[in-house]
Amino acid sequence: MMWTVTTLQNGFGITRKTAALSLVLRMLKQKQTHSAKITIIVFVPYRSNMSCSVAVPTSPVFSIFNINKNNNDNNNNVNTNSSNTEPIMLSLPNMNATTPSCSLPSPPSSPLLKKRRPAKLDIPVAPLAFCVSPVPPSPPKDSVIELDGRGFSVFCKRGRRHHMEDRYSAAVDLHGQPKQAFFGIFDGHGGTKASEFAAHNLEKNVLDEVVRRDESDIEEAVKHGYLNTDSEFLKEDLHGGSCCVTALIRNGNLVVSNAGDCRAVISRGGVAQALTSDHRPSREDERDRIETQGGYIDVCRGVWRIQGSLAVSRGIGDRNLKQWVIAEPETKVLKIEPQHDLLILASDGLWEKVSNQEAVDIARPFCVGNNRQQPLLACKKLVDLSVSRGSMDDISVMIIKLQNYV
Repeated sequence: MMWTVTTLQNGFGITRKTAALSLVLRMLKQKQTHSAKITIIVFVPYRSNMSCSVAVPTSPVFSIFNINKNNNDNNNNVNTNSSNTEPIMLSLPNMNATTPSCSLPSPPSSPLLKKRRPAKLDIPVAPLAFCVSPVPPSPPKDSVIELDGRGFSVFCKRGRRHHMEDRYSAAVDLHGQPKQAFFGIFDGHGGTKASEFAAHNLEKNVLDEVVRRDESDIEEAVKHGYLNTDSEFLKEDLHGGSCCVTALIRNGNLVVSNAGDCRAVISRGGVAQALTSDHRPSREDERDRIETQGGYIDVCRGVWRIQGSLAVSRGIGDRNLKQWVIAEPETKVLKIEPQHDLLILASDGLWEKVSNQEAVDIARPFCVGNNRQQPLLACKKLVDLSVSRGSMDDISVMIIKLQNYV
């Protein structure tokens, strides 16, 4: 009796002897005659725990063919027309075709044993790119500025910009007189040059004009102090601009001026009153002035802008828009009275998120009616409130206790 055993693994013909195959052969041998020639084709799975099944010769799954074994040589001859061969085909389903095989290539004459090469996949090759989050720069030293002075307190907090563009100035005991002082908040844009220049020079220029002029002409003195500061800045060939709000306390009078959208709010016994009006292109009188001088106002994302650029209509600097962005301030003079509790000077970083009355309601308890007054803490509370409401701008708040100057 002649046995020819060929195992097929993943389409390749190899000869294997396993315990499972030997068991099957012994079972088949008991049922065959000694003169029979049996060809067994076994599909061996890669995984040893997979079950096997027997396919009859007439199974449509496999083609019937013989594999003759010649004991004298190692050549395999396939004879598909042999009549005395009764092949028994054993198949094991669910072959894992993706596992690497150590099988030998099949004879080229057997189409069943040929390995089919998969179709070529065209995979586009893209250059490797790495998305690296930039390391945020270290906070600048001027991220927070605070000062608790005599009769005033100021707190400035940087917004989303790397450098804070807000500045302030405070001068008390002017000319040796404790009842005279000058305070200012300066909100820069396009850099810090203009706000720094105004903080260092506006006070001197205003006071020089006040000394030169009669006391009754105080508004004109402040006006020329602003204009002189603007002219000097433009001569420096510097860029950027700055909004300004100032308070001059002299001889019992409070002289408040502004150019831009910095604002001054006074508390009269707890009732807020704005002493300035924001200079913006949305103001009808400002818009008429700009258009009369040949400029145009554009609305960009809901914000009125001069020449589609700047959102304020007055200030120091802004040389490229100087024809329309003037430095002339608006000034109001009032006598300081006992019901005047405090004065708040602040940049628009506060007023964009906090109303005038809210600011007074928050600040007044820290400044009036107790022996442990904390005006600096009041400034911080106002800044924190604006930030909590989404402000990303620089925020500067100064609180002046007016009762010190009555």
